[in-house]
Amino acid sequence: MLIRPSIRHLWLRRWSARSYATSTNDSTVQSWPHQPQFGNIHDDQVARLAAQPLHPLALADLVRHGRPPLPAEALFSSANFTLSLLPIRLAHRIQALRNLPFIVVSNPHIAQIYNNYVHSLSTLLPYKERRITNLEDEIQFTEVMADLVQTHSNTIPILARGFLECRRYISSGDVTRFLDEHLRARIGTRLIAEQHIALHLSSQPHNGGANTLQEHDQSSYIGVIDTALRPAEVVRHCEAFVGEICELKYGVRPAVVINGQPDTKMAHVPTHLEYIITELLKNAFRATVESGKEREPIEVTIAAAPDDPDVASLATNVLDGGHQTPSTSSIPGVTIRIRDRGGGISPEVLPSVWAYSFTTFADEFAAEVGTNSSSGNGNTDALNAISGAAGNSSSLAGLGYGLPLGRAYAEHFGGGVQVQSLWGWGTDVYLKLKGLGK
Repeated sequence: MLIRPSIRHLWLRRWSARSYATSTNDSTVQSWPHQPQFGNIHDDQVARLAAQPLHPLALADLVRHGRPPLPAEALFSSANFTLSLLPIRLAHRIQALRNLPFIVVSNPHIAQIYNNYVHSLSTLLPYKERRITNLEDEIQFTEVMADLVQTHSNTIPILARGFLECRRYISSGDVTRFLDEHLRARIGTRLIAEQHIALHLSSQPHNGGANTLQEHDQSSYIGVIDTALRPAEVVRHCEAFVGEICELKYGVRPAVVINGQPDTKMAHVPTHLEYIITELLKNAFRATVESGKEREPIEVTIAAAPDDPDVASLATNVLDGGHQTPSTSSIPGVTIRIRDRGGGISPEVLPSVWAYSFTTFADEFAAEVGTNSSSGNGNTDALNAISGAAGNSSSLAGLGYGLPLGRAYAEHFGGGVQVQSLWGWGTDVYLKLKGLGK
């Protein structure tokens, strides 16, 4: 079982009630027809922020403030860095939602997501006008971050339900493009917020004392990033989870053999890797069992990228209490190959596996979630699966967005996912991950 710092208990605190105020002053009425229900922001504020370019997020950005416990100044630096990124990202998403057809944004589910983004931006704007320089402001800002993470935790199923209800007014291609952009943006936004929350919970000003210092000296975590993550342990953890689902559904489970360099360590976000590996193993397990090859093991090969002195000299030092120290426990990158004997992917299906609107499990899953798939609309089936299951990963297939979302997680930090299918034999999936380097 993987162990990581918990940020959920911050949400269990009794936050002050949200001030969901709607303006009754005619002078504040905007030209945009969907007035924010939660807070008030002006069109020019959104346009000004949305016009600014997005900062490309790297793992080095997230560990730049040092290894916990952080002193107060480093914690303020983390808060201000977070504040410099999130309003721009939220404004970009608000603008993207506004660019959808009017009848689509009028849908109550999509309007709910729009209002959530407006609310989150309205809670951040007061902090953007000034720098966070004291613990009281930092604590309040962290509560805003926790509220943001919780508010947007169910965004994807709600959006999917809205697009499902509007399927007559927007093409499947437009839905795929919007979801791809939205999901990729959401990965970074959520990670930025969760990173500061995790640093806050483990920081010196709030949790001082000798015991805390000793505890963090023994931890490999910097916020939500594990600087000594073992991909082999993640594979075993995900294997146990997927294996239980497979055995429950089919009565059997194939074995998983790990070879290559199983002792490899790297710096990465464990939750991201868990999601990717889980989705890839679900596909491999299902294909193996349904092709009658359950006695053939699924082979997982882990290969560490060779050392590159030029890369190692760039942005690879981790700040530790204000001092530059090398992170010697991780390597620049890892490639993980997942090989199965499940018969491969047919040439007709292969080009569609990266579409959010595609699932090869539509008919059976549609029956499970109580939807009618007789129309043969793959986009409708996938959206039914996403919205009906609300992101539940307890099925082996059918969500219709596992592969493309897994690829989005991998590509977020410069990695990627490639599929090599030998039709009639099996499939090799190559997952490439970039770390921080030595």
